[in-house]
Amino acid sequence: MTHVVEVAKNLINRRSVTPEDAGCQTYMKDYLNESGFNHETMVFEDTTNLWSRRGTESPVFCFAGHTDVVPSGPEEAWISPPFEATEKDGYLYGRGAADMKGSLAAMLVATRKFVADYPNHRGSIAYLITSDEEGPFINGTTRVIDTLEARNEKIDWCIVGEPSSTTEVGDVVKNGRRGSLTGDLTVNGIQGHVAYPHLAKNPVHDVAPALSELSQAHWDHGNDYFPPTSFQISNIHAGTGAGNVIPGTCQVCFNFRFSTEVTNEKLIEKVNHILDGHQLDYHIDWTFNGQPFLTDAGALVEATQQAIHEVTGRDTKLSTAGGTSDGRFIAPTGAQVIELGPVNATIHKVNECVLMDDLAKLADIYYAILVRLLA
Repeated sequence: MTHVVEVAKNLINRRSVTPEDAGCQTYMKDYLNESGFNHETMVFEDTTNLWSRRGTESPVFCFAGHTDVVPSGPEEAWISPPFEATEKDGYLYGRGAADMKGSLAAMLVATRKFVADYPNHRGSIAYLITSDEEGPFINGTTRVIDTLEARNEKIDWCIVGEPSSTTEVGDVVKNGRRGSLTGDLTVNGIQGHVAYPHLAKNPVHDVAPALSELSQAHWDHGNDYFPPTSFQISNIHAGTGAGNVIPGTCQVCFNFRFSTEVTNEKLIEKVNHILDGHQLDYHIDWTFNGQPFLTDAGALVEATQQAIHEVTGRDTKLSTAGGTSDGRFIAPTGAQVIELGPVNATIHKVNECVLMDDLAKLADIYYAILVRLLA
């Protein structure tokens, strides 16, 4: 346990707020050198990415993750400096402890032990690491995947180290994620004085019934792996700030998290149909954040379930709930993709932390998966 905690500290102590890597990937390369990895750094715009690989043959097992973290928020609110990893009452505190530098540490430790125990393992072990997961995700994993696809370099199995666990390490594994589609809606009206509404047209009043219909619409039933598609309004803005002015426009931002039962094209079509039915003067800018993906029963899921049971004694639950991850860029290449990491209760919060014992267990789980797939 001491070793994996020290590796995690080395990563947490680097202020790698998106898109900064702050030397994390250099540290990882140095750590993997002992195990015979070849490294390829891919820099796209402001983002540093790492593709490291040991071996040239298939199958390719890949650990994927990110070295960037979200901002700490007010540092005085933390019990210890967020970029000085601190041990307290069995926990390791620091920004990125759970999301996801703790996972990266467990991956590194598991890999070194596996290569030492099985130097002639079959296939290849790879790392796909980015500094652009918490931000716009434009120049990170998706660009690396484009590069690998262009040279027909395929990943067979991939574990993304996102914090998937709910109450105990390994109790939940994400074997898929919902798709994400964002709409930025602008509804046009006519600005005017609130005392003369007949000379104006209030876009807030006009759009309100449409938003009510959208919020109550049925999009799909979901399926055995995915909950029904969800529509949520995240931002509404209108007005000049004055209390006596009818606004000229109303801007609404909304998001769909959608299942495999519907496509982004169908969602867009239905939204436009509802808005047209209310005779609105509107425009929508759509941002497509990723398709849903699912890794059903197969070698990776089976090996993961067995490894978790071996290390923890518990049966894991497969889930597709939660947000998106970079797995959405890897799965379309044909890879089997899951997410497995520590408990996510404190991610993105002040005093983010992870149980140090969980990091040791996670390293043991990753090691046991490697044994099942590549030994």
